[in-house]
Amino acid sequence: MSAAGIHASAVIDPSARLGANVSVGAFTVIGPDVEIGDGTRIGAHCSILGPTRIGRDNHIHGHAAIGGDPQDKKYQGERVELVIGDRNVIREFVTLNRGTGNGGGVTRIGDDNWLLAYTHVAHDCHVGNNCVFSNNTTLAGHVSVGDWVIMSGFSGAHQFCRIGAHAFIGMGALVSGDVPPFVMVAQSEQGRPRGINSEGLKRRGFDSERISAIKRAYRALYVSGDTLEQARAKLGELAQGSEDVRAFLEFIDSGERPLLR
Repeated sequence: MSAAGIHASAVIDPSARLGANVSVGAFTVIGPDVEIGDGTRIGAHCSILGPTRIGRDNHIHGHAAIGGDPQDKKYQGERVELVIGDRNVIREFVTLNRGTGNGGGVTRIGDDNWLLAYTHVAHDCHVGNNCVFSNNTTLAGHVSVGDWVIMSGFSGAHQFCRIGAHAFIGMGALVSGDVPPFVMVAQSEQGRPRGINSEGLKRRGFDSERISAIKRAYRALYVSGDTLEQARAKLGELAQGSEDVRAFLEFIDSGERPLLR
């Protein structure tokens, strides 16, 4: 390594902007129009292509492919970006693609996420903060993921789906519709709701009263046998006494794709 933490075999475009105390491993390639924040560590054999903005104190492990062209046949070379926040852990062979011109132009990753080996985040996805994507998690294009979501190994989401905050997607489950906040999805022929993420909520400081309110909301939507409109009416009543249920209902009301039910 050089005194600046850049391995002699790394190839860095002169226009790339690296902050203080950035380290770059052997045989890594950093292209033009890339900005990397202070304290970020980049392993060996990575490729980081621009336009890409990476925040501070991230740890990108070996063989990650960051900022590649979107895997979309409609992409015609227009300027599109990848924006990554701070303190993320990006493990081996993760692929993160830039956005597309007709999809908002930006793929965005928030702060404090763990993206484990072979995770793929496609074009125009928006990922929040404090998420864990286990090995081989795959997001198709235009997927939105809220804060504190856990996606287990080999799980995936269909394009344009939304996954609400604090949801838990079980191992191998494939999400083909919107998943409301707090909901747990387990593998079946297609992923299906299987209750709420009670254990995760407890770990994040949700008390029994809040969890009970969320359970009542879940039962109204998924267990009662009501139509979606009938369930919405019940949720409206429950939401008067619970901010969490209000968030649950607002998520349902703001979607364009069918709910996962």
